[in-house]
Amino acid sequence: MFGKTVFSLMLALVSGSVGGMLFYGLGLPAPWLSGSMVGVTLAVLLRIPCEFPKSWHPGLFVILGLSMGSGVKPETLTRIHQWPISILIIFFTVFFIILATYFYQRHIAGWDKPTSYFASIPGALSFVIALAGDYPRADLSRVAISQSLRVFILIAILPLILGGPLSTDQAASFDNNPVTDPTMLVLLVAISTLCGWISMKLKIPAGWLTGPFFFSSIINASGLVSLVMPDWIMIPSFIALGALIGCRIGLVNSTQLFRLLKACFGAFLLGFGISLAAAYSVSSWIGLPFGQLLLAYAPGGLEAMIMMAFILDLDPAFVAAHQLVRYIGMILILPFLTQRLLGSPGN
Repeated sequence: MFGKTVFSLMLALVSGSVGGMLFYGLGLPAPWLSGSMVGVTLAVLLRIPCEFPKSWHPGLFVILGLSMGSGVKPETLTRIHQWPISILIIFFTVFFIILATYFYQRHIAGWDKPTSYFASIPGALSFVIALAGDYPRADLSRVAISQSLRVFILIAILPLILGGPLSTDQAASFDNNPVTDPTMLVLLVAISTLCGWISMKLKIPAGWLTGPFFFSSIINASGLVSLVMPDWIMIPSFIALGALIGCRIGLVNSTQLFRLLKACFGAFLLGFGISLAAAYSVSSWIGLPFGQLLLAYAPGGLEAMIMMAFILDLDPAFVAAHQLVRYIGMILILPFLTQRLLGSPGN
């Protein structure tokens, strides 16, 4: 049984790696995550026995949580007070995005309550996948498709809307120097694992990801450590997350998958329309650049939105502050809101 599980895991990782390399070679956005997800999904639909065992989830989420905290910088936190109105509006924007997409998925697409709820949460793919995994009644394949499609479309279309294509060279120049000292990496991962374990013991949903995220956020915000995980850790992590999602998505037959994509796209249009309206309103009200606000309010990933702000010559600190406030706010509020709406994890 153990040998069969390892073999299925290796098939999933190989399929994900092939998909990631193909997407990377084609210059597509988020290649290692989206390519891995597509590659594993196709493999499962072709009846290749891919599997990503649940016992591997904690290690993956610890690495992702540790890396996601690197978006918190001292200069970002010191400038948050400069944008009180636009930051306040982001909470209303997120609320209406969740409400509108939940209503669409629950009452128009006909999804169940837990699945509609998790699929409606904007711009926190890894966190939502980890959170939804604690609730067996939630259809993780639908949640994953909805979240992944939203991020994929945003990364693909926002540069076109705001005035330019993504440039690989520019994106590379945005990266800070990664942490390469093996002792430091081992220490950070060990402390992050402990933080994840404590979070799980406290029964915090998605604790394996939430604990490391806050640990990483604190050390980055302090300025003592500027943590950027090296590619040789992050690329396999994105491939693994794509494989995890792909294994779930692949359990859905092609007819159901097409229907899910239609439902997800309708929900995306609602959420993105609300972001557009909020960005335009605030831009007209207080005179901030529309493109800057759209990146700040877009329901996409923190790192991706900051990267695009830099590439499109918009204020990365402004975008980072807003996305950071939104993201941390969701991580603080959602575990408790989720328990209130859906009950304790495992239900």
